[in-house]
Amino acid sequence: MATGRKLAIGGLIVAGLTAYMAYVGASASWQYYLTVDECLADASGLLGERVRLSGKVARGSLRITPDRREASFALEGTEGSLSVNCSGPLPDNLVEEMDVVVEGRLESPRLFRGEKVLTRCASKYQSQQVAAPGETGVQTGGRDDQ
Repeated sequence: MATGRKLAIGGLIVAGLTAYMAYVGASASWQYYLTVDECLADASGLLGERVRLSGKVARGSLRITPDRREASFALEGTEGSLSVNCSGPLPDNLVEEMDVVVEGRLESPRLFRGEKVLTRCASKYQSQQVAAPGETGVQTGGRDDQ
């Protein structure tokens, strides 16, 4: 077989493998996260799968080890909750009733084993209250001449 033909075949194989790896990597990140309710609804299909779950840390459920390397809590959705056990470094601002995203695997229909907790601070994105006309205060959300 000619050297040029061997190089062309080798190039096609490398290009095909690269395209496949790009597809596999991208497909894992297409869905940013599932809600707790979505996870509970499809628990049998998600067992053992790596997923990201979004929910709220239930009041009275958060237990953190003194070294802050492990935590357990209930992650609430709108209709149900899921027990979560996390190992690894935890964010300093992890508290009850906070919206979080937990990365890990669903071990059973009611237990999620987390490896990483990401906190979400919704208050940073809420608009400030606008003072009524005649009151002193900071106005946000637009120009005064509207």
